[in-house]
Amino acid sequence: MKPLLILIAGPYRSGTGDDPDLLDRNLRRLEEAAWPIFRSGHVPMIGEWVALPVLSSAGAAGITDPLAEKVMYPTAHRLLQHCDAVLRLPGESKGADLDVAIARERGIPVYARLEDIPGYVADEALAEVS
Repeated sequence: MKPLLILIAGPYRSGTGDDPDLLDRNLRRLEEAAWPIFRSGHVPMIGEWVALPVLSSAGAAGITDPLAEKVMYPTAHRLLQHCDAVLRLPGESKGADLDVAIARERGIPVYARLEDIPGYVADEALAEVS
């Protein structure tokens, strides 16, 4: 099976009031899905992994900078031109909902659970696969 590039979509800014600790918590939650995707033979991707360094290198003061709206969502939309699937994590998120809508428009599979990803490998099975 060819490895899939899977966009992990879920809440990042939603419900944080842009509090750095809450933003970090949400990013870590998104990142928790990265290892299970990787160990299942695929490549995980999170839009913020690309958008935040782009924003920083553009000289923006952070996600509240006016430039952020020209970088954050557009990054995920550009990534979706390369992604083979989307994993939509639970939680309210306009951006993640938009990612899902774009994916569906483009015929890209959207998964609601890690276990639904093709070739999913559970932790217990990892010892057998290694």
